[in-house]
Formats: sequence, structure tokens, C-alpha cells
Amino acid sequence: MPAHGPDPIQELIAALARLPGIGEKTAARLAFHILDQPEAYAEELARALVAVKARVRLCGECQDLTEDDPCRRCRDQSRDRTVVCVVARPQDLRAVDRTGAFRGRYHVLHGVLSPLDGVGPDQLRIKELLRRIEGGGLREVIVATGPSVEGEATALYLSRLIAPAGVTVSRLAVGLPVGGDLEYADQATLGRALENRTPVGAASGGEGAGTTKR
Repeated sequence: MPAHGPDPIQELIAALARLPGIGEKTAARLAFHILDQPEAYAEELARALVAVKARVRLCGECQDLTEDDPCRRCRDQSRDRTVVCVVARPQDLRAVDRTGAFRGRYHVLHGVLSPLDGVGPDQLRIKELLRRIEGGGLREVIVATGPSVEGEATALYLSRLIAPAGVTVSRLAVGLPVGGDLEYADQATLGRALENRTPVGAASGGEGAGTTKR
């Protein structure tokens, strides 16, 4: 009697279901869609998955995902090197860049502070950001983390770290929904938020930009 291994269809469904936002029903639809395609399609998909893991790395400057180091945005001499927009995730960087409202540099944290999930400063690319600031030449850091509790806590934490360096710290202005993600915001909303950004801590007490109350 031949030995039977794991069901390959169920294995594929289980693997797809581990992707964020993909439930078991959606995973099953995707799995059967792949099975309905020519074999060349599955081979192309497999090659793309292997290639992206093998070739994509972090940019040594902005920490974005890239094949080339430094990435094309960091190599772009037309971008303003004195302004850095800090985002939580690579997909947030792309969302901001699509607006065309920002022509400075970027820095990707790869997450936000979330103690309940075990994410502290050491798990984020904060040290790399501070090294860029210490290198000089920056006049403004825009903290473009989302308007969630974790995003706001991250912005406040960064503002306190950066303020002693004399660099202005700004936050995205109104227009973004509370609890929303930059990835799903429309371009007009993101553009208005960038254009109307405000200094962190400057709204009360007449303190200077980028300072916080003690």
C-alpha cells in the first residue's frame, strides 16, 4: 500500500493563509487559481518568491528594501538631503512617495513602538536614524508614523531623542484618520497631511519646534 504524504493542496492553502489579510477561504481561492494556470505560471511565481528573498536587502542609509545599496532614492541627487521623512514600514514609504508632495530623503523604522507586542526601541531602526542625524546636514525630520496609539508614542519618543540635536521634528498634519494606516490612505489625503505638517510639541506653551515639555 503506497505511503501518502501531506496533501499538497492543503499545504499550499495553509502557506497562503499565513499571509497578512488572507483568510482560509481567500487562500483556497488563490491556491485553486494557481492550479488552474499553466505550469509555467507556478514556476514563474516560485522563481519570483525565491529571487525576492535572495536579492532584496536593506539600504544602508534609509533602511528601505532594495536590490541595490544605496537604493535609488538615496542615490537621487535631486532630492533634498536636509529633510528626512521617517515611516514605519517600506509600504508607507511608497505611499508617501506616490503623492509627489515630498522630495526629501526617507528612513524606515520597520515597525512602531509596541511594548505589548515586545517591540521596543532596540527592535526598530532608530540607532541608524540617530547616526544620520549625528552626521550633520539635517534641518528637519518628519515623523510620518500612522495616527494610532503606537504611532503617536513612537513620534513622541523620537522627538525627545532628536530635539537635543537642534533638528526640527514635524508630525503629519490633519487629514489622516485615527487608527488608519498610511498604506491605505489616498494620495490627496497624504499630500495635504505632508503640506500642513506641524512641529511636534509646538502647539502649546510657545516652546520651540521639536521640543517637548518637561
